[in-house]
Amino acid sequence: MSMKPPADEPQTNFIRQIVERDLAANKHGGKLVTRFPPEPNGYLHVGHAKAICLNFGLAREHNGLCNLRFDDTNPEKESAEYAEAIIKDVRWLGFDWDRLLYASDYFAQLHDCAVELIRAGKAYVCSLSADDIRRYRGTLTEPGKNSPWRGRGVEENLGLFRRMRDGEFADGEHVLRAKIDMAAPNINMRDPTIYRIRHTAHHRSGDRWCIYPTYDFTHCLSDSIEGITHSLCTLEFEDHRPLYDWFLDALGVHHPQQIEFARLQLTHTITSKRQLKKLVDAGVVDGWDDPRMPTLSGMRRRGIPPAAIHDFCERIGITKKDSWISMDALETCVRNELNRSAPRAMAVLDPLKVVIDNYPEGGVEEMEAANDPNNPAAGTRKLPFSRELYIERDDFMEEPPKKFFRLAPGREVRLKYAWYITCEDVVKNGDGEITELRCRYDPESRGGGTADGRKVRGTLHWLSAAHAKRAEARLYDRLFHVENPLACDDVMDALNPESLVVRRDCLVEPSLLDAAPGHCRQFERLGYFARDSAEGDRPVFNRTMTLRDTWAKLSKQGAKKE
Repeated sequence: MSMKPPADEPQTNFIRQIVERDLAANKHGGKLVTRFPPEPNGYLHVGHAKAICLNFGLAREHNGLCNLRFDDTNPEKESAEYAEAIIKDVRWLGFDWDRLLYASDYFAQLHDCAVELIRAGKAYVCSLSADDIRRYRGTLTEPGKNSPWRGRGVEENLGLFRRMRDGEFADGEHVLRAKIDMAAPNINMRDPTIYRIRHTAHHRSGDRWCIYPTYDFTHCLSDSIEGITHSLCTLEFEDHRPLYDWFLDALGVHHPQQIEFARLQLTHTITSKRQLKKLVDAGVVDGWDDPRMPTLSGMRRRGIPPAAIHDFCERIGITKKDSWISMDALETCVRNELNRSAPRAMAVLDPLKVVIDNYPEGGVEEMEAANDPNNPAAGTRKLPFSRELYIERDDFMEEPPKKFFRLAPGREVRLKYAWYITCEDVVKNGDGEITELRCRYDPESRGGGTADGRKVRGTLHWLSAAHAKRAEARLYDRLFHVENPLACDDVMDALNPESLVVRRDCLVEPSLLDAAPGHCRQFERLGYFARDSAEGDRPVFNRTMTLRDTWAKLSKQGAKKE
């Protein structure tokens, strides 16, 4: 698998260049009208973010218009829930639309266009079964053959199509097909289906219709009705462009320019709605908005900021060639944005108690902690300090190895924003487990300075035992442990067993109880965490990202071993 490395600079956007040339040449009357046309049959994912930023971004840059249109012509798989989720996601990314539209609003117009094609002898009702239609279509190397119903007269076709609409036939009994060329090299041009019978209620139009237009017929005509100038699609629609053009030319209507670009293929994840739904239905993830999912709702719940997604989409660029983008590229953009925007906070995920024997019992002082050490304008907050504290359990070792610079028996470390402490005793329970550390502090070392000028190698984060608040931390990681999960016989075989680790008894500083859902903080020395939107008996914080790219480090180590 060839992968495109993380980009340091924004990449080429050939569509932007086309648009700018068209506007300069006064093509389409000097107007730019785009659209983002999702089908409401699932939640949007990171691949859709690329199309959203492209369509809405171009319109914003060039004072154009961009519609949000739901291509809702498949009632069996679509729902209002999905449509509402899509609206929320587009707004979360920072975009608004000039018109909110539905292809279902055009059902009457689309029906009339089909009738017009029948009257012109360019469409016919076919009574072959679905299997026979596939057999008659031919192959990439062999031409298809005409349906025995291709020669039906106009009046017979009009009558049958009317009866299809009136509900006289069962699903699959007839379809309406365009009459083009069964020997065309492009299989999409071999008399494609325009309408099929579906006795299924639509989430917006109810039972008004029992025939529904196909995507290829609906999409181009919806673009035409809306006056779209540049219809931007991913590369899988390139072979459909001749059909897009044929429908519009056959009906003599406004003809947008379809341009295709490479879809986003991101390593260590999947963007197939069918496969994502499989994960949801199997209970592998906690719904479409599970923070491990590549859905925009999952990314929002995980705390990934929209600005990072914008930066990522701009940096990977818009090209005509499919390529794989390393997950590292997205994670780098997220870290860059959160390092700039996320306020700091204290949390202890695996608490180990520390008692400072020479600190006054009952005494409490407030330490001045920076909200962002790199930005003095971000201000400070107060952290209570007392005789009993908690530190991270893995910040202490009884028998430390070389280059372990944290706390150990007889060793001195600095508590961030506070004093130097030295471990003098280790308390264990009957099972030999460490339950408490007894330490002393140097009252002259507040803020990290001492009269004798001595320095320590380790700096630890901490929380006052009397003031810390109980919380749950969910440590999310990549959902899949292989670059291309779809290359496996079953994506379930590619799941990362360590994609979620839950810490039920972590501690956080009191100010974090006021954090808004989705708002990300940097837990000092631990990573970036966001308050979850769904909580139980205690606050929940989702790890958005580690402070460093641990996957890249592991990959390098693996490469060295090989």
